[in-house]
Amino acid sequence: MTSKPDRVVLIGVAGDSGCGKSTFLRRISDLFGEDFVTVICLDDYHSLDRKQRKEQGVTALNPKANNFDLMYEQIRALKSGETINKPIYNHETGMIDPPELVEPNHIVVIEGLHPLYDERVRSLLDFSVYLDISDEVKIAWKIQRDMAERGHTYEDVLTAINARKPDFKAYIDPQKEFADVVLQVLPTQLIKDDKERKVLRVQMIQRDGVEGFEPAYLFDEGSTIDWIPCGRKLTCSYPGIKMHYGPDTYYKHSVSVLEVDGQFDKLEEVIYIEQHLSKTSAKYVGELTELLLQHREYPGSNNGTGLFQVLTGLKMRATYERLTARQPQMAAKV
Repeated sequence: MTSKPDRVVLIGVAGDSGCGKSTFLRRISDLFGEDFVTVICLDDYHSLDRKQRKEQGVTALNPKANNFDLMYEQIRALKSGETINKPIYNHETGMIDPPELVEPNHIVVIEGLHPLYDERVRSLLDFSVYLDISDEVKIAWKIQRDMAERGHTYEDVLTAINARKPDFKAYIDPQKEFADVVLQVLPTQLIKDDKERKVLRVQMIQRDGVEGFEPAYLFDEGSTIDWIPCGRKLTCSYPGIKMHYGPDTYYKHSVSVLEVDGQFDKLEEVIYIEQHLSKTSAKYVGELTELLLQHREYPGSNNGTGLFQVLTGLKMRATYERLTARQPQMAAKV
């Protein structure tokens, strides 16, 4: 690890399993450097192992299967610069293993099903993101993966999804209300009756009025814009690309929404879109595209998912720099 931090910046990344959290976390580590970031998977705070959950008839999504008191105590301790003994949930055995020592780091990311569920944990966060995959896309992805890789039948996959649905709707989905940014992956509107879900419409829903967070915008802040980029400057095969930006309301909060529908054929040309975006928190024009190009193999790089994950990462960096810049000044006054 790098030198002991003066200030631990705490980031929450919420979402269901299989919604792209691991790709997003890789992008964050790329941006800050692996030594600078410690990631804590909140599955480690399961209070019931797999066998106990089965016996009691509860899923891991149910708060009853998780120890929020311990989660809060340990996350608060880390944020205060203390070392913790964090439990480990073993995904292979489904059992709870002996704890491990975790030291505070410059950035601590808590990721999983419940980072925004408990009000006490939520109040510790400096920045929060919810990754939201619509049912249609989630089912298509899961069917493609589980039927191809795991030999499951279509019925098996649907049964598994439907079994999780009540708890997902009750405990996971409502956390969107509290996120600074929601990245929403939806079916495309460019292809009528699309069933493949390969072309996606992705929204970056940015909450207005969050201290120190400036939503990125397209062309003119506060306007409503529908934009079809020039085909000569942005190569895109059928069904093309369409962008949208505008103010909206989300869970009674005022938000700014950026949207990309369609996919990029040549990632280098994303610079053309970047030049029309403002308040990206990039250090220079082209940094956003550069970060996207660094890992073109990451899932979602050729659509709005990758673009908005990188943009959200830049917003996290801006939050980190804003919060840690105060430290030397405060120290100087003493």
